[in-house]
Amino acid sequence: MMTNKMDKLNLPAAPLNIDTSGRVTRVLDPLRRRFVALTPEEWVRQHFVHYLIAFKGYPAGLMGNEVSITLNDTSRRCDTVIYDHHGEPWMIVEYKAASVTITREVFEQILRYNIVLRAPYLTVSNGLQIYCCAIDHATGRHQFLNDLPSYP
Repeated sequence: MMTNKMDKLNLPAAPLNIDTSGRVTRVLDPLRRRFVALTPEEWVRQHFVHYLIAFKGYPAGLMGNEVSITLNDTSRRCDTVIYDHHGEPWMIVEYKAASVTITREVFEQILRYNIVLRAPYLTVSNGLQIYCCAIDHATGRHQFLNDLPSYP
């Protein structure tokens, strides 16, 4: 089974619905309501989303995976966007496979997405490390947090 080949993460185990019947192993994404290829990055995404919902109390109904945005006339996809109760972007989450080191370039990617969305929180995780940054758009300042913020 593919799950044995996936990296161990520093996240709680997630009850994943995995389909190994075809040529490609797939996992049911509860936010997109369909099966998607189970890549190392998707492995991190599914565990992180489960963590946000089951352990941090983030509302699944206000979360979206693979959210399309347009940046400089180019279509991009945010890995996960969490919205506030008014439908405004509240947090953007970018995932990398556990084998990928979180670098400045990863943060620059999510900062570019935030030019469009203007979310007050940006989070990056490879399933082993989680970095969350609070952005004050009025002052242009940012602060790295020790933990993910509570959902308002």
